[in-house]
Amino acid sequence: MECICLVWALEKLHYYLDGTVFYVITDCNAVKSLLNMKTPNRHMLRWKIAIQEYRGNMTIANKYGNINKNADGLSRWALANASENPEWVPQEENHIKGICVTDLGTEFFNQVKER
Repeated sequence: MECICLVWALEKLHYYLDGTVFYVITDCNAVKSLLNMKTPNRHMLRWKIAIQEYRGNMTIANKYGNINKNADGLSRWALANASENPEWVPQEENHIKGICVTDLGTEFFNQVKER
């Protein structure tokens, strides 16, 4: 799962990542294992090829889950009263209701560059 997520992110962020040195920090060894595989199946081979396009600029680092406090923030979110009351159901106020995406446009970035 982590491998296909990385491939998806690399494809979506290609415009920003191409030619840039960057780090991939993960709590899973699957990505490194994929890159070291001698005979991957056809799906994994496609992922491996997609990831290798960035090998010169990308460093993959492992940060284990117990010290990776920001990983999966939503799935690892500690529920306030869960330990005190096992039948506790999260209230609607704890749910994400939406995500807003805004196109800032080139004018915004030109202003940032000028500062």
